[in-house]
Amino acid sequence: MTEHDRTTGPAHTPAPSNAARILRLVHEDGPIARAEITRRTGLNRSTTLALVGELVELGLVHEGPPPAGSAGSGVGRPSPIVRASADVVAAAVTVEIDAVEVALVGLDGTVRRRQVEAQVRPPSAAEAVDVVARLLDQVRVTGAETTGAETTGTGTGPAPAPGRLRLVGVGVAVPGTVRAEDGSVQYAPHLGWHDEPFAAPLADRTGLPVRAANDANLGAWAERLAGSGRGVDDLVYLNGGASGIGGGVISGGRPLSGADGYAGELGHTFVAANGIRCHCGAVGCLETEASRDALTTVAGTAPDDLAALAGALAADDPATERVVDRQVGALATALRNAIHTVNPEVVVLGGFLGVLLDHVGDRIVTAVRAQSMAGTADRLRIVPAALGRDVLVHGAAEIGFRDLLHDPGTVTTAVATTTPTSDRDDAAEEARTP
Repeated sequence: MTEHDRTTGPAHTPAPSNAARILRLVHEDGPIARAEITRRTGLNRSTTLALVGELVELGLVHEGPPPAGSAGSGVGRPSPIVRASADVVAAAVTVEIDAVEVALVGLDGTVRRRQVEAQVRPPSAAEAVDVVARLLDQVRVTGAETTGAETTGTGTGPAPAPGRLRLVGVGVAVPGTVRAEDGSVQYAPHLGWHDEPFAAPLADRTGLPVRAANDANLGAWAERLAGSGRGVDDLVYLNGGASGIGGGVISGGRPLSGADGYAGELGHTFVAANGIRCHCGAVGCLETEASRDALTTVAGTAPDDLAALAGALAADDPATERVVDRQVGALATALRNAIHTVNPEVVVLGGFLGVLLDHVGDRIVTAVRAQSMAGTADRLRIVPAALGRDVLVHGAAEIGFRDLLHDPGTVTTAVATTTPTSDRDDAAEEARTP
């Protein structure tokens, strides 16, 4: 397998098979009745039955009866419910200036295992590769921290024994611009990375397919699949965290990535002519005018303690409210720019911006509508993110699953997660043996 194949896949791939279409449907919208799969795919019932059977044999989905009392469990033969496996997992990696996290996320969306390592300073790209490889070894052995159910639901297909999860890929969320072609980080200012290869070295280190993308773009997709923007085809996502403000856009049901994968940098939208100079070199960027550090400093809370920030804002301190007012104004201007560009139905705010939204209520949407052209914001909803700390975990897992969702047969080469990276060759051979 070439470096290019491991990191980004071939330049031109065939259209997904019908089995892949069904797997993606179950992954994104399941659990789902087999009859509903037939209806939504347009396949005939016998074809659906056969394809679901193939996925069951691969251990990617499980079938079972509908829950008692559900609409499908009444008179007549109920349609079986198809559920994605929790034992087929992707490694979701998030790299921040103060921590690196690796989590194993099941195909059914459950977070199975998680390891976090605090960083005393922003890691270099090479250091981050080392940390990720080490944490990946830790979550792949028994005794790692577990979150969520450790067994799958009732099903008829084969399932790995407890602790024998099958790892199919790695997705990495980076707070910066990431080149779509090869997963290299073009610029991550808060990490201090410039033109750093990342996906390829991590793929070489782990022997797994690795994809990397901008963290906010992944957060936008995660909120669209399972959060506050579920099912919404036109969405803008803004997250405020340790690395400033990141943005992602879903347009027409697809991520807006741009020619090189750099679209959605809404944190660097111009909002103030006489503003603060940003690390990017410009003046008046949103992330300098609506800064988490500025808000938490005046509120007297730790930067990463959002619950404490919410409590401090509730006190309505005059000095704090002056900072709130400035940040609401800057945010409204940035959102006006986004609305005039992509016309979203929903804006999702995460991190400290979600706390700010909860505090000020309708003030942000009112300010946006006051600045917007007639009709452009009439249906606009601005809502807090729903996935909390796991938004980037779910977003990174999605790109970790990308190859599998395009070709379900790739699961046959997955590596058992109970074996550390150093022993992966033996594990790979074991995984290939029926």
